[in-house]
Amino acid sequence: MIEGTLADMAAGFSVFHPHRSTRKLAVFGSSRTTAAEPAYALAVELAAAAVAAGFDVMTGAGAGVMEGANRGAGRGNSFGLDVQLPFEHETNPFIASDPRLLSFRYFHTRKLFFLRETAAVVVLPGGFGTLDELFEALTLIQTAKNPPIPVVLLAPPGDNYWQRWHSYVDGALGDRGLIAAQDNYLYCSADSALAAMNHIRHFYRIFHSSRFEADKLQLFLNHAIKKTDIELLNQKFSQLLLSEKITFKPLNHSDNAVAGCLELCFDQRQMGGLYALINHVNSLDY
Repeated sequence: MIEGTLADMAAGFSVFHPHRSTRKLAVFGSSRTTAAEPAYALAVELAAAAVAAGFDVMTGAGAGVMEGANRGAGRGNSFGLDVQLPFEHETNPFIASDPRLLSFRYFHTRKLFFLRETAAVVVLPGGFGTLDELFEALTLIQTAKNPPIPVVLLAPPGDNYWQRWHSYVDGALGDRGLIAAQDNYLYCSADSALAAMNHIRHFYRIFHSSRFEADKLQLFLNHAIKKTDIELLNQKFSQLLLSEKITFKPLNHSDNAVAGCLELCFDQRQMGGLYALINHVNSLDY
């Protein structure tokens, strides 16, 4: 298992390293969706819109929704993260034999690269595997093991798949206190490719990326923040802080695309609150 895991990781690093600077969108959904279904056409439209917005597209390389997304993105803008299975194992023709196709021995290494490389996740209706990928993303985000990224639950107009999922999560998990109320901020819903991409673009409107530096979380921004807006952040989001205050640190290096970063001693139990803070920053009038 160790040898297979290391081989999977070596292959993944080799394929992705030249493309680390390109943002990528991971698309999850059922392999059983047929080309005649609305979800397939929606996956094609979503991937094409993502490429137009500067993203590459990653899928599980299979049929159905995955095929639609690779089809919409086209070769040169697609990655396929296949996994070796005893059944339902079919690489779709839009990523087959592509140099950016990976075939993983294990699900755990495949999941590692999906979340390590992605800047956004869009999930269309699917079965156990699709929900596994969704809950994996939400779990790693909720526990601060994955940086904040937008997670969009997408279904065609009139399809109540995600409404039923919301009812279960809110009733069976939320009402029992098994998740926090603010965990609802970790994801959003959309019924069109345009709405999904608008949410993703808004997420990165001012917010750029994040990292932990020593004991502080740094939120890198595309725009400098005024002192009055920093004061408002400290008023509205003081509950997210373990100590001190939110500060803004300008970055003036000519080789750095970001304008600066917010620094905060962040309580890592409150990822939903962090998403609310990011949304507030992205909504500032700059």
